[in-house]
Amino acid sequence: MNFTVEKNGHSTVLKLQERKLDASIAPELKAEFLMLCKPKQAHKLIVDMTKVEFCDSSGLSALLIADRTMRQHGGTVHLVHVHKHVQDLMKITQLDRMFSIHKSVADALKN
Repeated sequence: MNFTVEKNGHSTVLKLQERKLDASIAPELKAEFLMLCKPKQAHKLIVDMTKVEFCDSSGLSALLIADRTMRQHGGTVHLVHVHKHVQDLMKITQLDRMFSIHKSVADALKN
């Protein structure tokens, strides 16, 4: 799995460098989220999904792990640059109500 991580004060930005967020990378992504979402690591996790064009239930599960882990210590997860196909899936599953979705990392940092 290809990604970059940047720390920005109390925020962490994880930028996925994959076209697909599916069962082939979800286990590794879950493990990375568990490392990044530890208490006192970050209050806000921003997942930049600019390159992600496809997501399946395994990918959604990884995002839910991040959200649950962050909420346990008062943090939040923000998604950025979510492709229309992925947003459609999130609407169908009603996960668009759970995540804050932004057009840019700068917008996510402000909220």
